[in-house]
Amino acid sequence: MKVDIMKANHSDNQHLLDQAVDIAVAAGREIMSVYTHADFSVDYKQDGSPLTVADLKAHETIQSLLQNLTPNIPVLSEESSLKTRQERIHWSTFWLVDPLDGTKEFVKGNGEFTVNIALIHHSRPILGVVHAPARGLLHYAAQGAGAFSRHNGESPRKIQTRELPERDLVVVSSRSHQHCLLDRFLENAKKSFPAVRTVFMGSSLKICLVAEGVADVYPRIGPTSEWDTAAAQCVLESAGGKMHDVAGNSLEYNKPDILNPQFFATGSSKVNWAEFL
Repeated sequence: MKVDIMKANHSDNQHLLDQAVDIAVAAGREIMSVYTHADFSVDYKQDGSPLTVADLKAHETIQSLLQNLTPNIPVLSEESSLKTRQERIHWSTFWLVDPLDGTKEFVKGNGEFTVNIALIHHSRPILGVVHAPARGLLHYAAQGAGAFSRHNGESPRKIQTRELPERDLVVVSSRSHQHCLLDRFLENAKKSFPAVRTVFMGSSLKICLVAEGVADVYPRIGPTSEWDTAAAQCVLESAGGKMHDVAGNSLEYNKPDILNPQFFATGSSKVNWAEFL
């Protein structure tokens, strides 16, 4: 069943989300077919980031299935040739994909990597799927439908961010990308909260921890690209949270520069997290 997003109703949107989940799972199977063999090779892109055959197999699977599902909606993937701004400027709606987010974690073998599929409409993520195949874990959401998680085929569970605690603030940090400003953030947080605990995690699972109410804030100080965050942003916002830059503006997509600004993924808007930097 092909869907025209411009004419979609609630039933169509649910179908689209269900199909996006299935596509992420299919890509996850391709990734795991490589992950379970320790002899895969690792190449490196011009920016020094790793690339494996799993990235490419997942990209090909997602690209093919999305084009079949919505042939009139373009797909922008980390592993596709980056479209110029002149090409992208006319896209009001497009799929934004990271076939394998957390390739460093994939290479390390710690299971903290994901498939990210987002549907962007007028610069905002309106549908998002984050699949961690090594963990059998899915997070997914669509605008107006709420956010859900599912583990190893169990029934979906609706998720929601938590109220800011008076004690025991939980901060999520990248396992592979540390930044000197994070130490300052944590030191300033300790002045406002009696206890601050840091959880280290790879890929967009960091944002999903906030969406689930397991953590309170994820300050991202280092660079990320749009495909790293869009799917998880939809999940977080649908769960009651927010992803915003240091000025408090929500992250938007299809910018002239594909890089994101520094941002905070948070379940609470009661704190100006930028003051902690």
